[in-house]
Amino acid sequence: MRTHVLIALAALSQPGTILAQASASGAPHAHTVNGTVAGYTTTAGIRVFAGIPFAAPPVRDLRWRPPQPAQAWKGVRAADRFANQCMQGRPFSDMKFRNAGVSEDCLYLNVWTPAVTGAAATNAGLPVLVYFYGGGFVAGDGSEPRYDGESMARRGIVVVTMSYRLGVFGFFAHPGLSAESPQHASGNYALMDQTAALRWVRSNIAVFGGDPKRVTIAGESAGSFAVSAQMASPLAKDLFAGAIGESGAFFSTTLTTPPLAETEQAGVKFAESVGASSLAALRALSAIELLDASGRPGVPRFGATVDGWFFPAVPATIFAEGRQARVPLLAGWNSEESGARGLMPEAPTPENTAALFRKIFGDRAVDAAKVFPSATAEEALQSVTDLAGDRFIAFSTWKWLDVHARTSGRPVYGYLYARARPPMTDAKAGGTNGVARGAVHSAEIEYALGNLPLNKVFAWTPDDYKVSTTMQGYFERFIKTGNPNGQGLPAWPVGAVDAAGVVQRMRIDVDSHAEPQPRARYLFLDQVYGKAP
Repeated sequence: MRTHVLIALAALSQPGTILAQASASGAPHAHTVNGTVAGYTTTAGIRVFAGIPFAAPPVRDLRWRPPQPAQAWKGVRAADRFANQCMQGRPFSDMKFRNAGVSEDCLYLNVWTPAVTGAAATNAGLPVLVYFYGGGFVAGDGSEPRYDGESMARRGIVVVTMSYRLGVFGFFAHPGLSAESPQHASGNYALMDQTAALRWVRSNIAVFGGDPKRVTIAGESAGSFAVSAQMASPLAKDLFAGAIGESGAFFSTTLTTPPLAETEQAGVKFAESVGASSLAALRALSAIELLDASGRPGVPRFGATVDGWFFPAVPATIFAEGRQARVPLLAGWNSEESGARGLMPEAPTPENTAALFRKIFGDRAVDAAKVFPSATAEEALQSVTDLAGDRFIAFSTWKWLDVHARTSGRPVYGYLYARARPPMTDAKAGGTNGVARGAVHSAEIEYALGNLPLNKVFAWTPDDYKVSTTMQGYFERFIKTGNPNGQGLPAWPVGAVDAAGVVQRMRIDVDSHAEPQPRARYLFLDQVYGKAP
């Protein structure tokens, strides 16, 4: 909650209003390279600066261009509320936003800091966390309560969340765009937005108390894919010192990075679908028209591409050759990333599971049965659940950890997050999660960032807060030192392959402990997919 000194700021009708110096004198100030911002202070003493522009609005002629520098301003800019979300639909019911709505003008970031601002902050040298939100690269925003930075800031960390372009706005590629680019590239604008935010952090975070040389990037789902992307890109790899990934990386069998020529042709088809014969015509369309058109059945969908610039090669190849950012990596996935129904509508049995393996793995079905046992109905249910999660997102995260451990020379720390959420507070809202066998996709976010109190949907218990304290403690130690271990935390071993071929990971639950990772299962999937060395 805000302190009373911000009553005048809270009355403002528009974010980013330029204030007279005197009217914002009670609010914390920070002097960025573009101008001075005035934030607010929470009752816990955390300074918050919301809605700071890190790049120019990507509108009109700047639509589908790399992010451009933000314009400077005179006077004091109000940074007391979250800027609008980037253009998006509403595909995910669990997303809650703390801003007014959507806009194509959306390249803003938010800072939470425990340090005093101004001259004293420059010497504080606090570690920095930059968190990328999830949402399949089609939805999400840095204003979501589950990503709130106050709890981490109370642990002595400067926290930054940001927005990046999504969907057709963030990944559209087209031969015309490549032709007008000095790098002969198009697409990947969303990922370049993230890099631009990291450059802003490098130039400005000291005035908020942060150390630009102690930046850790983190994210969940699409945000985790984004972390792996920033590690792989030569445009970003010198901008951070550590990385945290929660469920996902660009080693996926479902979210791939096709060559630019393929993505450009998808752009041509999209342009034809909206009747646009030129880039000018495409840029003349309203943001709402583009958003609506991109969601129509049969219309091409856009994602990351090997453009020769942000991605000079397939990310898996960059990692395999050791050309990624060589930083410590902490990453993992949840115990029920996808349910068994993601692969079969009926209850798994030994018989139908064997048929499923034949369908998916062909002549390798017998080998699949060895690493996904299904001799009983219970075994079959667990194995089909595991396989569904692996195919969705767990395998890509495993591959990321495995390759980085072998080629970077830096430590990796793997985890399995296994705490199932408690019942919902309102039975009418969806019951008790009784069908979940473990931690579903995205369940760990509030635990990791210390934001259980901000999610009123679930009836959190003391055990949930215990898990949150442990997981947040691991994140805190890793952000501060590059190693998750610390006093009062169960020991977390480095996740490299030992002489016996065993890899240890941390199982995060009420009783958190290290355990062997089921490496044979992932080596089998790696052989089947054959996507990366």
